[in-house]
Amino acid sequence: MLEAAERYVLPTLPRTHAFTGAPHCLARIEEADGGYDLIADGISCAFSPTATSMMQFLIRVLDDAVIRNLRNLYAVHAGTVVWNGRAILLPGMSHAGKSSLVVELLRRGATYYSDEYALIDSRGQIHPYPRPVLVRNGRAFQQPVLPDEWQAPVGREPVTAGWIFLVNYRAGGAWKVEPMEQSEAVFALLKNTPHVLAESHELLSFFHRAVLGVKGFSGERSEAGEAAERILELVDTPGSGAMR
Repeated sequence: MLEAAERYVLPTLPRTHAFTGAPHCLARIEEADGGYDLIADGISCAFSPTATSMMQFLIRVLDDAVIRNLRNLYAVHAGTVVWNGRAILLPGMSHAGKSSLVVELLRRGATYYSDEYALIDSRGQIHPYPRPVLVRNGRAFQQPVLPDEWQAPVGREPVTAGWIFLVNYRAGGAWKVEPMEQSEAVFALLKNTPHVLAESHELLSFFHRAVLGVKGFSGERSEAGEAAERILELVDTPGSGAMR
């Protein structure tokens, strides 16, 4: 279990074994009949049969603690990759298919920032939240996968947003998008902000700065592989879809 946690819990961040302050979150994993129990802040919150399958629950517990305690950054539920030095944001709540789309973009050469959160600062720049990609691939549990599985680099520096794609998956559907107005892009970020952050008076100004000069599209997508190809076609087309 310790080996799995060292490998998959925010793997690019440094570790310490001598923390002396009060923790923002205390998570403990105990052996149980047939597997493991996860206890977070004294509350039993998940059971899993294996160490690897437990990681999805541990990652989400720590996600919640990180988001609650952010300082000078705001989080948006959005898959995030970087292409040609600028961020592609894919807003959507959990289970909206962000991870599968992020994976397909990584396969095609994008730099990984997150499959769940875009972190936005006061200048509107996007910071990485490089947890493992959580993929299901037909399994009962989501499995953590590191970006190097697809030979993808992991971003470490804040970047300017370049594109926002608010695309909903529809089984058997087709790629059908149209340009977004700037106000629509801001609303898309607000709509996908974790509730714990949604009432901040600074939020709107951060998001307005984030979408300045960004090109945005909204609509429907088909399977992730085709959608990734269409996204990169639009991204690589000069002048397409600039928001007003």
